[in-house]
Amino acid sequence: MMEAVIFDMDGVIFDSERACLFCWSDLAGKWGLKDIETVFRRCIGTNKNQTRMILTEAYAGEFGEDIADRLMAESSVLFHARYDDNGLPMKDGVREILDGLKERGVPLGLASSTRKAAVEEELRAAGLLSYFDRIIGGDAVTISKPDPEIYLLACREMNVTPANTIAIEDSYNGIRSAHAAGMRPIMVPDLIPADDEMKRLSEAVFKDLSEVKEYLHFIDFQPSRG
Repeated sequence: MMEAVIFDMDGVIFDSERACLFCWSDLAGKWGLKDIETVFRRCIGTNKNQTRMILTEAYAGEFGEDIADRLMAESSVLFHARYDDNGLPMKDGVREILDGLKERGVPLGLASSTRKAAVEEELRAAGLLSYFDRIIGGDAVTISKPDPEIYLLACREMNVTPANTIAIEDSYNGIRSAHAAGMRPIMVPDLIPADDEMKRLSEAVFKDLSEVKEYLHFIDFQPSRG
């Protein structure tokens, strides 16, 4: 018996990781930053502070201590210039899986390392905000994924048992977080394919949300009434 489904956002709901990589790559070409895609992949599933640390480690020696803040600030400007008017591209199957779960009365949550205000803004622009019963942003926790704090908080706020809750993630840190919280993680890889660790920690690995929808169709959901 399952009680709820909690989604990650970037890389699961929106194709935002690829969009962000395009922005980083443009600036890397302009500034001469090497191996930007490799460095970017290390940042997937982390929060802003962790990203800053990774960028500083990779580039500060050659480009100065402020390189992380410069790249993050200028890529943010470029990102908003490209996507604010038309919104972020959604991953295939998003509305179908959300509609299907809502029709069955399954409580839906969202747990993202992005701050809550930004999460709500992006969901609202895409017409998806009303699907989610609870939204937990990275600014609600002290330790980001792969720590389980954000998923444990989401389960508490939704009044569901972690062991009876599905988590849908695309990143290594997200799967590690959900697994450590005692949930049932499902991985839909985005930019980074599942390795042996991810296959071991995940209940299942699927290529897209359409496959996840088919899988969840055969699971009995009985929402908590507590």
